Amino acid sequence: MKDATKRQLRLPSVVEALLPVITMVVLMVYVYGFSNEAYDAAHLPLIIGIVVAFAVGIFCGHSFQDMMDGIIERITATMEAILILLTVGLLVSSFMISGTIPTLIYYGLDLLSPQFFLPAGCLLTAIVGLACGSSWTATATIGIAFMTIGSGLGMNPAITAGMVISGAYVGDKFSPLSDTTNLAAGVSETGLFDHVTAMVSTTAPVFVISLVLYTIIGFVFSNGAGYQPEIADGIRTAIAENFNTNPLVLLPVLVIVVVCVMRVPGIPGVLISVLTGVVFSLIFQETRSLGDIFSILHYGPTIETGNEFLDAALAKGGMENQMWTINLIILAVAFGGALERAGVIERLFGKLKRSIHTVRGLVLATMATSIFCDAAMCDQFLGIGVPAPLYADKYDELGLARNMMSRTLEDAGTLWAVMFPWTACGAYQARTLGISPLQFFPFAFVNLLNPIYALATAWFGRNIFWADGAYTNILGKTKLKTPAEAPEDVHEVAMANLKAMRADGRAPQVEA
Repeated sequence: MKDATKRQLRLPSVVEALLPVITMVVLMVYVYGFSNEAYDAAHLPLIIGIVVAFAVGIFCGHSFQDMMDGIIERITATMEAILILLTVGLLVSSFMISGTIPTLIYYGLDLLSPQFFLPAGCLLTAIVGLACGSSWTATATIGIAFMTIGSGLGMNPAITAGMVISGAYVGDKFSPLSDTTNLAAGVSETGLFDHVTAMVSTTAPVFVISLVLYTIIGFVFSNGAGYQPEIADGIRTAIAENFNTNPLVLLPVLVIVVVCVMRVPGIPGVLISVLTGVVFSLIFQETRSLGDIFSILHYGPTIETGNEFLDAALAKGGMENQMWTINLIILAVAFGGALERAGVIERLFGKLKRSIHTVRGLVLATMATSIFCDAAMCDQFLGIGVPAPLYADKYDELGLARNMMSRTLEDAGTLWAVMFPWTACGAYQARTLGISPLQFFPFAFVNLLNPIYALATAWFGRNIFWADGAYTNILGKTKLKTPAEAPEDVHEVAMANLKAMRADGRAPQVEA
């Protein structure tokens, strides 16, 4: 009987495959565009999408339990990220009551000018993200501080949030500690540092372009009427009256950097930082009972300074306040697991794969699939993990290095996942920074431009990593470098294909 059930399984038709996706997207458009804020969350559209995906899967021969197994498998894979998210809530609370974040704001308002606030903030956020290997931790600590500094300087919050996101994701992508960086290298079966090297080839130029754009915005802004010094002065006065701003209070930020450099695993590293924040709060700020500390860590701090800009910034943190985002992540991953188990991706992209015969076509298809998985399956891990096995043999067929695939997965799958309000990272960043992705993404220049730059250079035969270690740079020069790590059998296939492509002029010759 079990074998008979297996024989009845089939892939959904194109219409069936699109049905749960269209249902979810239409409901999302209604919620975010036409509900008049009567309901402004993605949870219920996702639940309805899961129900429709279940119906499609069962109609195609899967049992209810089989569909549930697909969901549970995906939720299990995401559980560490969920636990880290809970500990980040504790971290933000501890950094609030220790005075670390308020003190960052205090000195930031004094040292940063309107002209250079955006490029300096982007660079500093990138450094924190690089040290932590986490865009989430970077935005939850220094990112919150920069949002308040931006308010004090009169900057548009959407622009400030875009700057913070850009810096956080640059640091995340360049960090060997990042979960998505390790995931992309792992699913592509290439070396971690081979992958980071490839990421630099697209993200570094875009980062420089972004810093220039932020500098231009800063100078244009400072010449306008937006800057109001009295706002900044009011925030600094409120902080000075309510917190001890001794520079030593900034040391918990250094603790985060140290535990990351020492490669302490994510959850223990965050918890060490939480403990540091609590200890510093007892040394430098007011004395609290154990019950008060537990309450603050669980529910978030209640800090009232009388300054509306500052009070809005300090109303962050707490494990309880993370539950909205965690609920959304669980539903988003469940929806992605249901789509994956039902065969939606295979049906929608299987034929596309067979039609790819060029490097630029492969890069475009990989990016399109990653972004589709981000938007439809609601999770950046699926935006990386689902396309990898789908297109891996195509990279070998075209004589490309496996770090070319890992880079392309991150160029789109990681960097554009934050643009959708209903994805795990989009929802998290919106809740943390207080700005919808629909508002900040046009100003998150690194995230916005990175896939465009990567696709444009590949389209013209530039910025390509080949299986033998050759690299075609932005000027079209192909120089031999060290080959990227790959399984031996995969490397042999890719090398044979590359040799054939060079023989018939479909790949560039290595220059002396």
